[in-house]
Amino acid sequence: QGRLVESGGGLVQTGGSVRLSCEASGMRFNCYLMGWYRQAPGKQRELVASVTSGGTTNYADSVEGRFTASRDNNKKTLDLQMNALTPDDTAIYYCKCRFTQWRADSDWGQGTQVTVSS
Repeated sequence: QGRLVESGGGLVQTGGSVRLSCEASGMRFNCYLMGWYRQAPGKQRELVASVTSGGTTNYADSVEGRFTASRDNNKKTLDLQMNALTPDDTAIYYCKCRFTQWRADSDWGQGTQVTVSS
């Protein structure tokens, strides 16, 4: 429905950095959870990093220490700083807003491509 707007994807060299941004300004209410997920060719969509409205963070083991998710509840944004990128990070990255703690209903962004060249 266009309520989550993603930006920042593109082509980057191995070892480089990319910062993704998700803006949820179209949401009428605060998201219980905002997260970045990714889907690589031939693989299932997986969690990269998420932040609850209370500030609890969760990272995939594969990105721990390299990626940092930053949520601003006032701006309704979730940024993902991605450092030390490798070709294994190549994927379509999706922003997610889970509405409540009690239901799985969520909105998803359209996705933004991140390609890491070797």
